[in-house]
Amino acid sequence: NGKNITGYFAGRTHSIVEFDDCIIGIEENKTVLKAVLDFMEKYGVNAYNEEDTSGIIRHVLIRKGFATGELMVCVVINADNLVYSRELVESLCTALGKDLKSVSLNINKKNTNVILGDRTITIYGREYIEDYIGDVKFRISPQSFYQVNPVQTKKLYGKALEYAALTGEETVWDMYCGIGTISLFLAKSAKFVYGVEIVDAAIQNARENAKLNNIENVKFFVGKAEEIITGEYENGNIKDIDVIVVDPPRKGLDKLAIDTMLKLLPKRIVYVSCDSSTLARDLKLLCEKEYELKKLTVVDQFARSYHTESVVVMSKVEQTK
Repeated sequence: NGKNITGYFAGRTHSIVEFDDCIIGIEENKTVLKAVLDFMEKYGVNAYNEEDTSGIIRHVLIRKGFATGELMVCVVINADNLVYSRELVESLCTALGKDLKSVSLNINKKNTNVILGDRTITIYGREYIEDYIGDVKFRISPQSFYQVNPVQTKKLYGKALEYAALTGEETVWDMYCGIGTISLFLAKSAKFVYGVEIVDAAIQNARENAKLNNIENVKFFVGKAEEIITGEYENGNIKDIDVIVVDPPRKGLDKLAIDTMLKLLPKRIVYVSCDSSTLARDLKLLCEKEYELKKLTVVDQFARSYHTESVVVMSKVEQTK
């Protein structure tokens, strides 16, 4: 009927079910969505229609620093710019006040299920917000991965650190490092930590976060983890790898990543997973070869849902003579 709505996709469909809130989300979600809808109605800006690729506003990404209270709003648009961007900022500032630290536009003109495009334009405030996990401070940009439940994230990463069993003498590789959340936790107890992430914006944040926390025993690379690690190892830039930490997306590890770990044979592998089925698949492949499962902890990361995070540690099997 031509009405702009906000909501979520119904399960396994692209049909939108109208909602203006999320009961397990932050209280500002409803305020932000109302401000965006009011702006769209006032200035005649239409929502994106994926059937004919018409319309402008595709998604609204809202982030809040749990410890700092800082708010970020990123509006994903099906255009190179938004004519009334100043008015959008005014609407959001009026609704959110001084806690709003960043407003940006993300450009995504592709007919795709992927939410974010490659280019983000900051139209108000900073390019990031800041938050703490434990005593480590992080800068978070719109395109950077950051866990949605900071309280449980502290427990999740604490368990990963425990399983890594660091004494201060280890070299650690953090695959899929994002903005350096796990890397910087590990660096406080390791000799040196290398982090790898394919998203350039996330690595920029990771390097900034290391400086922000005066952590010098880390180095971050942009690229595919298995290619970077193999290249550094074969070029002689690194020697022994004591621990590899992986925190892959829901699809789990690809074959090349598993083959790389089996080639490098670290003493321990710590696997953080958001999907138990792909975790089981990958554990089977690793434990068929050189590793044995030692410990597993499940973390209730996504309250009031059936999704969980798991942390697993595997140790290299000592070959008997």
